[in-house]
Amino acid sequence: MWFKNLSLYRLPADWNVSAAELEEKLAHRTLQPCSPLEMLSRGWVAPSSTGRMLHTVNGQHLIALGVDQKLLPSSIIRQEAQKRAEVLADSQGFPVGRRQMRDLKMRVGEELRARALTRRRMTRAWIDPVNGWFIVDAGSAGKAEELVEALRDLLGSFAVQFVETQRTPHTSMAAWLTHGDAPAPFGIDQDLELQTADPTKATVRYVRHALDGKEIKAHLAGGKYPTRLGLTWNGRISFVLTEKLQVKRVEFLDMTKDTADGGELDKAEQFDVDFAVMAGELAKLLDDLVQVLGSEVGRQETAAAA
Repeated sequence: MWFKNLSLYRLPADWNVSAAELEEKLAHRTLQPCSPLEMLSRGWVAPSSTGRMLHTVNGQHLIALGVDQKLLPSSIIRQEAQKRAEVLADSQGFPVGRRQMRDLKMRVGEELRARALTRRRMTRAWIDPVNGWFIVDAGSAGKAEELVEALRDLLGSFAVQFVETQRTPHTSMAAWLTHGDAPAPFGIDQDLELQTADPTKATVRYVRHALDGKEIKAHLAGGKYPTRLGLTWNGRISFVLTEKLQVKRVEFLDMTKDTADGGELDKAEQFDVDFAVMAGELAKLLDDLVQVLGSEVGRQETAAAA
C-alpha cells in the first residue's frame, strides 16, 4: 500500500466532489474484462480489500485504476502467420503475396487475441482535499497521466495542475551539492545522476556513494547538472528527487514497524493505519519540499483569492 513513486499534482481550486458522489461515479465505471477482440480494458477497481471503490480515512481518499492488457507479441503473430504462409504456398503452388500475407496476419491476430493471456496492473492515487494534493503512485509520467485522464473522463472536468516551484529542482540540487548539504529537514543521501546540457547528454551516476567529494563539484563546475538526487526527510523517509519534480523510490524508514506497535490489528485495520500514517507523513514532506524549492508559483495568490 505504501506509495513508491509520486507524481505531484494540485487539486483544482474549486474541488468540491463529496466522497459519496465520487464513490458512486467510480462504481459506474468499474474495470471490465477484455472482450475477445479487445487488447486493453481500463476501469476503476477497489484500492483495498474492503471492496469499496473509494477508501477514506480521516478525510483522505484512495482510488485505483485497473488496466487489463492482453499479452500478444507481434513476433508471435508473425511466426504463426509465416507457418501458415508456407502451408498455403505448398497448396497453391506459388509463393504467398503481400496481400495474402497481410490477410494471414490479420486472421492470426484475431484468433490469437481471443485466447491471449491477460495481465492486470493497478495504479493508485491519493486525494488530499485538506492540503490540496493529488498524488499518483506511478513510476512514469505516462501511467500518471493515464489515471488523470480516466478521472477527468469520469468527472467531466478535472483541472489538476502540475506543481511548479520558484526555483527549479536541478538548480536547487546543484546549490545543495555545492554547499555540501540540503536545507533542514532534508539531508543529502548517496545517490546522484549528473548530465551535460549539450545534445550528447553525457551522464554520470553515483549509487551508494558519498557525494561530498571534490569530484562532484568538478562535474558541476564543468557544466553538468543534477537530474536525480537522493534525499532523506527528517530521518524518516528517503527518496530520489528528479529534475522534473518527481519523487521516486520512496522508502518509509522503520515507519512500518512503528505502526505495528499498537498491538494486534486485522488486515483492514492495518491498512487504515498505514494509509493514515502515509498520508500524514507525505503531506508534511511535500510541504517542506515545496518550501525549500522556493514555494509554489501562483500558489500564494490562489490561496489569498480563495
